[in-house]
Amino acid sequence: MEHFVVSARKYRPQTFKDVVGQQAITNTLLNAIDNNHLAQALLFTGPRGVGKTTCARILAKMINSDGSETSDEDFAFNIFELDAASNNSVDDIRSLTDQVRIPPQVGKYKVYIIDEVHMLSQAAFNAFLKTLEEPPKHCIFILATTEKHKIIPTILSRCQIFDFKRITVTDAKEYLKFIASEQGITAEDDALHIIAQKADGAMRDALSIFDRVVSFSGKNLTRKAVTENLNVLDYETYFTSTDLILENKIPDLLLQFNNTLSKGFDGHHFIAGLASHFRDLLVSKTPETIELLEVGDRTKTKYLEQSQKASQEFLMQGINLANDCDLKYKTSKNQRLLVELCLMQLASITHDGEKKNSKHYIIPASYFRKKGITPIPVKIPETKNNLLPSTENKSESEEKILDVVEQFQVKEPPKIILKQESKRASGLSLKSIKAKKDHLIKQMDVVVDEENLPTQPFTEKELITAWNTFIEKLRKDGKHNLASILAIDTPKVKGSIIHLEFPNATNKVEVERQQYDLLSYVRKTLSNYDISLSITINEVMEKQYAYTAADKFEKLKEKNPNIDILRKTFDLDV
Repeated sequence: MEHFVVSARKYRPQTFKDVVGQQAITNTLLNAIDNNHLAQALLFTGPRGVGKTTCARILAKMINSDGSETSDEDFAFNIFELDAASNNSVDDIRSLTDQVRIPPQVGKYKVYIIDEVHMLSQAAFNAFLKTLEEPPKHCIFILATTEKHKIIPTILSRCQIFDFKRITVTDAKEYLKFIASEQGITAEDDALHIIAQKADGAMRDALSIFDRVVSFSGKNLTRKAVTENLNVLDYETYFTSTDLILENKIPDLLLQFNNTLSKGFDGHHFIAGLASHFRDLLVSKTPETIELLEVGDRTKTKYLEQSQKASQEFLMQGINLANDCDLKYKTSKNQRLLVELCLMQLASITHDGEKKNSKHYIIPASYFRKKGITPIPVKIPETKNNLLPSTENKSESEEKILDVVEQFQVKEPPKIILKQESKRASGLSLKSIKAKKDHLIKQMDVVVDEENLPTQPFTEKELITAWNTFIEKLRKDGKHNLASILAIDTPKVKGSIIHLEFPNATNKVEVERQQYDLLSYVRKTLSNYDISLSITINEVMEKQYAYTAADKFEKLKEKNPNIDILRKTFDLDV
């Protein structure tokens, strides 16, 4: 059996032009070589699988090339690779510095590539400082690491730093397409796109995934085969879910979620993917942001079509609900119910919106007749905009309609017309509270239309009986504060005016605030709607109820003069 070489090794770039996604760095290194501006200590940093070691090897080969060597010459005698993860001691660095002094046998430079340099110990870093700062002219150091923050500042200051970026999905997909054509593999654009996304910016990971999927599906690489092998949710799952949400089909949506779980997918992964899908739909609604959509051309068309069905308000609310579910998922005790509840809320967004925006429903009179309810005729007020048309020059059908309307046009019975203010006040300020109190007071000023309300005479004894009954009613209702205030003074009657005296303004304000209920009860009980209320403040009564410490001492001294002797004996303060 022929030996298999993985794509990551087989297609490792041999020149800077073959390096994917790092054009800025490769151009800088090429210009440095051409202009003889290459530093003697370089630091390549960035995520895994983006080309750090590859660029170091290409650079080491290029600086020793003079054009006379063969194409397969690799200058192995001049390139030394050291794995700092396993050679991180002081002795390893001292052995390295001893080798540095020996000039190269072939070529101009000896290149030392130290991979994972952040794994060196503190003592090894210190032993390496002097050599790194002043290396021999024939020596170049290339340090590579994925964690630059772990390297001490004194090393960083001696190096020229190159930050490698993650490889974009588009660049990775194009390189995978090139490799597929080299191997004679037919691959769908969406399939390669999913592989590039799964690699998360690492070209080596993308090539490893590509080899695995090819082993699974053979020479024909489809989107379905890739999603099945990589255990990722397909775009179609989210497109179908969004359609069900927009159509308010909650049962079908829950069944689809159950089917997703039965395939081994996690609910957390599903709801996070749905939030990302809503984000992509929101991006697709604006031409300026369409470039933020990192999907294949065929899938991009589907996003554009579905984004026309969903409003921006729906997508924003959907992202908030899905993101909230994502945050609560790990702490939830019933995670499946949490996701299902989120899906039901999402499917109810447009449904609730239709109800809120709908007009008033008209219930036909036949509905009430079936229930045995007789409709009550209501008067249609005659205004300038709502006058019954005359019956002159009307057809027979129009006259019948007018006859039906006239049956419901009855005279309005005499009613008590309440004087109400047109403006509504908020309950969040003192001004609004005062306006509400004045409004209640004005509600008691009634204008009687066509008939008078009763004004039967009553005695003061009858008033006191009704007064005490109302106080007991307040105590049963739990309004003990108002009941105590009303019990302070016995009401007195002059004509139809009830006079009260209270010791302070606080009592007066509290009673005035509740006087609508009080007068309504008293008027109804005594059958006299001319009764009104007059409240005065008696400061003498206030003094009787409020004593200072000195007043209390004087009262006690009047009853027992020996208290003053006790105070003077022990030198007490009042």
